[in-house]
Amino acid sequence: MNARLYFWQRGSAALMVPMIVVHLAVIFYATSQRLTAAEILSRTQGSLAWGLFYGAFVLLASIHASIGTRNILCEWGRLKSGSAGAVASVFGAALIALGLRAVAAVVLP
Repeated sequence: MNARLYFWQRGSAALMVPMIVVHLAVIFYATSQRLTAAEILSRTQGSLAWGLFYGAFVLLASIHASIGTRNILCEWGRLKSGSAGAVASVFGAALIALGLRAVAAVVLP
């Protein structure tokens, strides 16, 4: 892997760690309070803070996953770097589109 991709993959992982902790804490809180989906949505809809948090989470996870996918395609799939990069870019773009759509569904009123 080249140094630029190594930096982006490790950097995205490092930034996601505290976000994962917050996400898990929210899940534990919601389940311990026995919140329903409707109650959770009533708390998240219209929240700019949750939208930005989960939007950033989606972007970081998409970057991280697409680089990892590229590496797997190169190492295990024996694809050339350019082909693997193209497939991984499409995969990353799909993750971003689907993830941001999910965030919008949960945050937008």
